[in-house]
Amino acid sequence: MTTYSHDSSRDRPVIAIIGGGVSGAAVAFHLLQRQRLQPGQLFIFEPRARLGAGLAYDTQDPAHRINVPAAKMSLLPDDLEHFQRWIEENHALAGDETAVAANGSLFPRREVFGRYINDMVQPFIDDGRITHVAEKTADVRRLDGRWVITDEVGRRLEVDILVIATSHPSPLPPEPLRSALAGHPRFVVDPTRPDALVAIRTDDRVLVVGNGLTSADVIASLTLRGHRGPITAISRRGLRSRGHAPVRQELFGDFVSRPSRTALDLLQHVRATIREAEAEGRSWHAVIDQVRAQGQDLWRAMPLGERRRVVRHLRPFWDVHRFRVAPQVEAVSEEAIRSGRLEVLAASVASVEAKDAAIDCRLDLSHSAGSIDRQFDAVVVTTGPGHRGILETQGWIGALADAGYLAIDATRLGLACNTTSQAQGPDGAVSPSLFISGPLARGTFGELMGLPEVVEHGVFVAGQVASAIGDYENRRHDRPHFDISAA
Repeated sequence: MTTYSHDSSRDRPVIAIIGGGVSGAAVAFHLLQRQRLQPGQLFIFEPRARLGAGLAYDTQDPAHRINVPAAKMSLLPDDLEHFQRWIEENHALAGDETAVAANGSLFPRREVFGRYINDMVQPFIDDGRITHVAEKTADVRRLDGRWVITDEVGRRLEVDILVIATSHPSPLPPEPLRSALAGHPRFVVDPTRPDALVAIRTDDRVLVVGNGLTSADVIASLTLRGHRGPITAISRRGLRSRGHAPVRQELFGDFVSRPSRTALDLLQHVRATIREAEAEGRSWHAVIDQVRAQGQDLWRAMPLGERRRVVRHLRPFWDVHRFRVAPQVEAVSEEAIRSGRLEVLAASVASVEAKDAAIDCRLDLSHSAGSIDRQFDAVVVTTGPGHRGILETQGWIGALADAGYLAIDATRLGLACNTTSQAQGPDGAVSPSLFISGPLARGTFGELMGLPEVVEHGVFVAGQVASAIGDYENRRHDRPHFDISAA
């Protein structure tokens, strides 16, 4: 079997990162700021042609924009305006006349941020300190104290330290939709895939299942494509992602001096603090941003049972306030509502039947005992990442779980890991050379979905990997050297 070329002396450890989006790129970038790695030591497995874009920023859809002002997006946590300066220096907004919002903040198209991250790591690819393996990972197993990675074309790499930095799992459609619409040409299970909406025709009646950021993106994309048919967007609570404050808000509140120990206390604390903020002429945005900034400390202060209550009861409300819509995208949805083209319902799918060219749906309304029957031509699922199905989404992840190296975390938000981001198996056993980076670690670290938190966690994991490299080198130094090249 073909193997990748790397240092066979094993005097230096070999590191692999599976996933080359923002999380994986951040770990690699900040690791190389700390360590003088040699060519052939650091590999990133990412099937996309370029590193840094990942699922979120690989889109070429001009309707997709970053949902955080550019001045708060950066690969350098200590230099938050780095991306904005990069935009200016590289004239990255050429041809995008609507990138500047009414309040002066920049909300460029998402692919611009992907180009920025790639620009930051490309020099390391060019000089050989990062080897980009542009293939999907097919298999990972533990063998003789190393991690053995096999890609889809059969090439193999043995590594000493492994970082899992894969993207979010695809959405999990509600069961009635999965059963009735499998194979339907206008059943869009994952709208983040390139050209996922191409099959939807200009006058199609569209059901959008989910009301978060992806839903807003879908509506904006359809509108830009010239779609003019009616759209019904549903979620159990009928909550939509909120917009940004019209003016910049300073952080407000204190949630760590007396951290909440229960979900109810946290809710009451947040509500009381919002009332205080509004009494001073501020908006809720300032309070939610403070909760976000102090989120990891808040999360760690809560017992497991209360974390689960937060996920089960408060998460939907948190998500619509925390994950805000870019002003340009928000304006499209607001106009669609005003014109009567978009209807937002608190409802769930009760039953589905595909008849000829139409899709008959019965929707159960959340706030009453009633239901309504509607007919659609297309259905788009925007329910968010299916984190609970992470072990089934990729075969190699499931195989590592079966072997006892990975497990779903106790809050069912991702993969189990300890506070140093080392992976844990179903019995809690830690794998010291296996790390989890990015949103899949949020069961342990709390808020880990936004770009700033993902980058900060990447910096943290890079530090942990650097320590693991030091431990490896110390062990090698302390034991006799054997030449294994002739073995």
